[in-house]
Amino acid sequence: MNTLTNESIIKANEQTYISLLVSIEAGIGMLQIFIAVCDADRQRENIIANYEKELAYIDNIYRVYLDSQEPSLKQAITQQVTLKENAIATVLGAEKLGSFNQDELLKKFFGYLQWTREALRELKMPIILWIPSRIYAQIAKQAPDFWSWRNGVFHFQLEPSLVTNELLINCNSEVILDNQASSIFSPEQLEASLAEAINQWGANSSKLETLYSQLGNLYAARVKSGKSADRERELALAQKYLNQAIVLQTQFQQQDALANSLNNLAGLYESQGRYNDAEPLYLQSLDIRKHQLGDDHPFVASSLNNLAGLYESQGRYNDAEPLYLQSLDIRKHQLGDDHPDVATSLNNLAGLYESQGRYNDAELLFLQSLDIKKRQLGDDHPSVASSLNNLAALYRVQGKYNDAEPLFLQSLDIYKRQLGDDHPSVASSLNNLAGLYESQGRYNDAELLFLQSLDIKKRQLGDDHPSVATSLNNLAALYESQGKYNDAERLVQ
Repeated sequence: MNTLTNESIIKANEQTYISLLVSIEAGIGMLQIFIAVCDADRQRENIIANYEKELAYIDNIYRVYLDSQEPSLKQAITQQVTLKENAIATVLGAEKLGSFNQDELLKKFFGYLQWTREALRELKMPIILWIPSRIYAQIAKQAPDFWSWRNGVFHFQLEPSLVTNELLINCNSEVILDNQASSIFSPEQLEASLAEAINQWGANSSKLETLYSQLGNLYAARVKSGKSADRERELALAQKYLNQAIVLQTQFQQQDALANSLNNLAGLYESQGRYNDAEPLYLQSLDIRKHQLGDDHPFVASSLNNLAGLYESQGRYNDAEPLYLQSLDIRKHQLGDDHPDVATSLNNLAGLYESQGRYNDAELLFLQSLDIKKRQLGDDHPSVASSLNNLAALYRVQGKYNDAEPLFLQSLDIYKRQLGDDHPSVASSLNNLAGLYESQGRYNDAELLFLQSLDIKKRQLGDDHPSVATSLNNLAALYESQGKYNDAERLVQ
């Protein structure tokens, strides 16, 4: 290997190290999951020692070691870290686990890793999980839930000067960072970090793509949840930042991140009814994921599901059905018949069949989805409430009002207990139950619930949210059916 190549590797690793250091500092006091990929013991130790030295002003920096027999990330952290916030945890030991499909301990590690989301939520600290590239190559497939909520992946290339009698592995020199919408940074923090990053690295640096994507996804999530202080402004910012992320991800060939950003921007367009803008982005994201991950990867299944949902929204049922079926088949094959993602696919396919009037097929799939969710998530999970609501809506459209009402009531009860009385999902449940009562001619009961739903939406989403318009329209239709035309006209306007 020539000197120029050595120097380029060292320079790339220095940039990756800076990104890791900045991410750790920004994450102090918050739960942040970072994955660091490195294949040389000496190199790994040097990097950890360097950031421990630079972050020495943080009093509580832990080195956590996985149990060689029970390699559980949750167990290691909870047993070896005494504080739950304002600390840093470096997790080691994964590098000692054997090759995949040859070592049951590695299978255990992936199994434990997949179910750590709830267990770690109470921790308010950056967690840096160090893994070798052979584990990195499998983690997205073997622990997809953990992978989906990571906050960043930092891939360090092997430096020849640090390797003795070790096989040199061709590794990606780019920093692979997350594009999830579930950022726990505030918009103000991310905006400040972006300004600092532009000042430090310039406006065309590859390091800016993660900040652009995090900001875009955060604003998109705020718009969707109704938490925007100014919906139109934040919608525009979401689109602006996601587009800027896409430009940099395309320029620097960060394919995984690009697929995520394209998918998320497509979802944003779809939510606005901009179907023609959304479709090519979903298709491009799907193509990248197939090329990068193979046709049978769970992320490919997600892309197929999203594209199918878009076609369903357009009434293109014949285009949607084969995509939903492909997505379901991949999830069953890769995740098992009882995985919550399989339940989601069954639910979506059922919804399509309902739209086509195939009520018996829809009911069967809704019941299968509900059964999986209850067994995997528990009877009181909000996702179970969603399934109960969907099944109730199916019964309502068939005129099976006595079957629908108890399911609507169960769904509403779960949402209230799990999310609180003022959550938008509670408002939706109240609206659906009111619609049932309207269908039964129980106008006074319906009016009371429509008004409660409208009140929650206005307080939680703002007067100008589209969901508020839907509630006003529903209430207007109720008044019209009662001959209260003046009240109806006022609400429609």
